[in-house]
Amino acid sequence: MIKKITAIHGMHDYLFPNTLLWENIENIIKNILNNYGYQEIKLPILEKSELFKKNIGEYTDIREKEMYTLLDKNNNSLTLRPEGTTGFIRAIIEHNIFYNNKRFWYNGPMFRYERPQKGRYRQFHQIGIEILGLKSPYIDAEIIIIINNIWKKLNITNNVFLEINSLGSIIDRKEYVKKLIFYLEKNSRFLDIKDRKKIYNNPLRILDSNHKNIKELINNAPKLQDFISINSINKFKELCQILNFMNIKFTINNCLVRGLDYYNDIVFEWKTNDIGKGGSKTICGGGRYDKLIDNMSNRKINKGIGCAIGIERLILLIQTIQSIKIDIKFLIDIFLIPIENNHILQKTLLIGELIRNNFPKLKIITSYLFQNLKKQIIQANKYKSHFIIIIGQKEIDNNSIIIKNLYLKKQIIIPENKLISYLEKIF
Repeated sequence: MIKKITAIHGMHDYLFPNTLLWENIENIIKNILNNYGYQEIKLPILEKSELFKKNIGEYTDIREKEMYTLLDKNNNSLTLRPEGTTGFIRAIIEHNIFYNNKRFWYNGPMFRYERPQKGRYRQFHQIGIEILGLKSPYIDAEIIIIINNIWKKLNITNNVFLEINSLGSIIDRKEYVKKLIFYLEKNSRFLDIKDRKKIYNNPLRILDSNHKNIKELINNAPKLQDFISINSINKFKELCQILNFMNIKFTINNCLVRGLDYYNDIVFEWKTNDIGKGGSKTICGGGRYDKLIDNMSNRKINKGIGCAIGIERLILLIQTIQSIKIDIKFLIDIFLIPIENNHILQKTLLIGELIRNNFPKLKIITSYLFQNLKKQIIQANKYKSHFIIIIGQKEIDNNSIIIKNLYLKKQIIIPENKLISYLEKIF
């Protein structure tokens, strides 16, 4: 008996008609990004491991336990990308395209070895948005405005909410972290083993904890906002003013720190309470990473901001609230049925190509079952076809075509030279 091989745990197949919804969502997002002048960049899935080890933070969860890393035949360490920004910056540096354009987007799978949960998998997909070289809070606002417009088009505005925060500069954070570590050391008895390990490695992540028993501890901890420079405070205030002016609702969450060490100043997350249990789920997050390029090259660009939309969680939300409905009444527009012989088959090929050339958006299938007509019509119904076109020797002799509307259960015969004009009236 042949042993069945299944998909890897946490990595999923996506089947029709869910792929239709996926495509629809991607097209809406792409159209909006194109409307704002963003250019697509395609990035490799596999990168040198040092790219992530050096830049996403030494003690982040991603680096410590979530990366899929392998050795190639030359013993080089390679990693399936766990996030998109560092690979994007690597590409910008490698191809020296800092000044050709400042706005980019990319789309594709990411990989993290973490516990699969609702809407979060070991292979997941993101659409990332990145902006380089601009420092005004207006560009921070633009990226939030773009995401807000995406939610409007997807009809989920009432099911998501925006949280923002300022992390200050990296220098500001270093001073704050010293005070935070001192406070957490004194209160370590209130932390579980997992959070105790973070005291010296990544104490900011403790602020983002969802454990109810340490909420009070976090509330009484030193506040990052007390250590942020006037410059960072003013940037944050200006962003808030712009968002208020644009009537975009938001909440300031002083515990929002994001999961990667390269962020500075403004960070944000769009969340929802409408998928799964256990609190809110993030469907889009991002922020500034002004020093990331400096860490990776000698270029002194000093400015960058980006975000990523999690496609699986977005699809799950849309399906849950049914904000987009995919009409699958007809999966195939035209089902061509030739009555078998070589001459008829050749004629059917020509007619099929004629229709496709004139109607490139239609879905057209040619039947090669070579069964009797009744069985082929049954097959057309299984495909959820709207129309069938029947071509036999009699139709060829009379220069005619039979068109049957399976939805209305009506059939007509038209001259072959009238086919395109007839279809134009329908489609």
